[in-house]
Amino acid sequence: MPEYFIGSRTVNLRPTDVIGKGGEADIYRKGGEAYKIFKTPSHPDLAGFPDLQREAKGRIAEHQRKLPSFPKNLPSHVTVPGELIRDRGGQIAGYVMNFIDDTEVLFRYGERGFREQGISDDTMRSILIDLYKTVEGIHKHRDNVVIGDFNDLNVLVKGTGAHIIDADSMQFGTFPARMFTIKFVDPLICDPKASSPIMVRPHSSDTDWYSYLVMLMQSLLYVGPYGGVYRPSDKKKIVPHDARPLKRITVFEPEVIYPRPARHYKILPDDLLHYFEQVFKKDKRGVPPLSLVENLRFTTCAKCGVLHARGVCPDCVGVTPAMVKEVHMGKVKGTKVFETSGRILFATMQDGYLRYLYHESEAYRREGNSVVVNAPLDPFIRFRIRGGDTLLARGGQCLVFEESSGGVKAPTTLSVGSYGNLPLIDANGGNIFYVDGDGFYSSSDLGLEFREKVGDVLPNQTLFWVGDKMGFGFYRAAELSMYFVFRPGHRGLNDSVNLPGIRGQLVDSTCIFGPDKAWFFTTTQEGSKAVNRCYAVDSRGALVGQAEGTPGDGSWLGKIRGASAAQDFLLVPTDDGVVRVAPQGNSLSVVKEYPDTRRFVDAESNLFLSKEGLMVVRRHDVWRLVIS
Repeated sequence: MPEYFIGSRTVNLRPTDVIGKGGEADIYRKGGEAYKIFKTPSHPDLAGFPDLQREAKGRIAEHQRKLPSFPKNLPSHVTVPGELIRDRGGQIAGYVMNFIDDTEVLFRYGERGFREQGISDDTMRSILIDLYKTVEGIHKHRDNVVIGDFNDLNVLVKGTGAHIIDADSMQFGTFPARMFTIKFVDPLICDPKASSPIMVRPHSSDTDWYSYLVMLMQSLLYVGPYGGVYRPSDKKKIVPHDARPLKRITVFEPEVIYPRPARHYKILPDDLLHYFEQVFKKDKRGVPPLSLVENLRFTTCAKCGVLHARGVCPDCVGVTPAMVKEVHMGKVKGTKVFETSGRILFATMQDGYLRYLYHESEAYRREGNSVVVNAPLDPFIRFRIRGGDTLLARGGQCLVFEESSGGVKAPTTLSVGSYGNLPLIDANGGNIFYVDGDGFYSSSDLGLEFREKVGDVLPNQTLFWVGDKMGFGFYRAAELSMYFVFRPGHRGLNDSVNLPGIRGQLVDSTCIFGPDKAWFFTTTQEGSKAVNRCYAVDSRGALVGQAEGTPGDGSWLGKIRGASAAQDFLLVPTDDGVVRVAPQGNSLSVVKEYPDTRRFVDAESNLFLSKEGLMVVRRHDVWRLVIS
């Protein structure tokens, strides 16, 4: 157990004290204090990566001088280094910091699914105004402080407040900010001849404002300036996805296919659109007017229902579209089986039936329109379904609403662990699975009081998922990392799964189950680059295939959610329709495309295989597709 010193105090930190992991440090919490401990070159997360080990060594050496001279009196929404933490040799190993409870990274506020669960555009505007004022305050500091690697993973949102973390990497005095994130780095300080942004000039206040504008656009439209897929008619003009900022190939270009799940930029007012184009296409720099954000006012068109921030609806033609129930597209017949004016929140295939939960008219409802509970939307609730029962979990508490034919029934309360803000709970058609302390439990429909221990796990550090015949999970804290598989209805965890360790900061993860395989997906931020990965694991825990992709590049691994698993393949939704992915040697590759499904599917859809066809669950409706 590592031993550290804060002044005259001794602190022993255990893996169970970890509350977060980034690419450069582990975050611990103990006794009401939070500690950021930098990863040394010998840290297991850096094993086998000599470049990262050299960077860690250099970073720690610089912190010996940088942290003692860190600027004072920065804005209150900057989480600055506090008391210094030293190792046995007296070297600075980290620092004490203020910990903010109940926060979420700004990254999530650029996801449509998260935002549509109760985060209004007015709330988003307030958050962006608060962030603007903090950036402005940082730049006014007498030490010429620059954020540098400014991205949506180092901004934590609490209510309408935006808090900037990882301040130890900021630039001031003789200490440059060396890190950058491809999606947010200003191309003007990058090598224009590279195939991906590589920083060759220092950060500045201009680069901070550039990053802010990327976040502003992402938060308003759910797509950044270089999102979408570039498909020029002249094939000689094709460039790698990450090179588009260097060529200024924005979503405003006619040969860029705009992502279908995103809001179209035409909903924004002309002054903001013009400013975006000036910055991202024509290299305008400087402090953007706060009025661009303050004057934003979103409204819903009474005629066509389009949400916009313009004086006149950009889409409205005064005609109410006809209700479409059945569509034929080439070899695909699509039948709409459900539609809501609200929002579909969760869906699963259990016992051959598609079960789903949606929110409409201020109530959570199940398929068949039965009301689970009357309550407003809350983006921090995790939803699960066990047959006719509905689970709503938030923080360390899960409410289980049992199926009832006599109206709304009082729920049963279940105490569960959490991974950050995420309640550690899942379910299949017959059982509820959850973590409580260091125990992993299952509970059948006999009642929550009749629980069975499946195995031991690391408290508050475990993520898991369960299907009808197989479950998969992992825990990762400090220098410990382990994957496991299990069989629902049986005791014990098989922890002999041999997958590559997770590098960098884990941003998102999910798992999809077929009859005898688990398909494990991750999104990680590794230095300057975000990476999506998929691993196919059999029921014994053996790796049978893997693949790597770039988030948002339009490929099957541009997103990590929404796929459906069959025997030996995945069906994956993309903006171009459904694609079939299967193991090819040790890799996972697209083996077939279904372009006629494009009318019904985009990258944000969720797919489920049933006996009647392929079920497509979208935000507001469900379609059944039959492919001839």
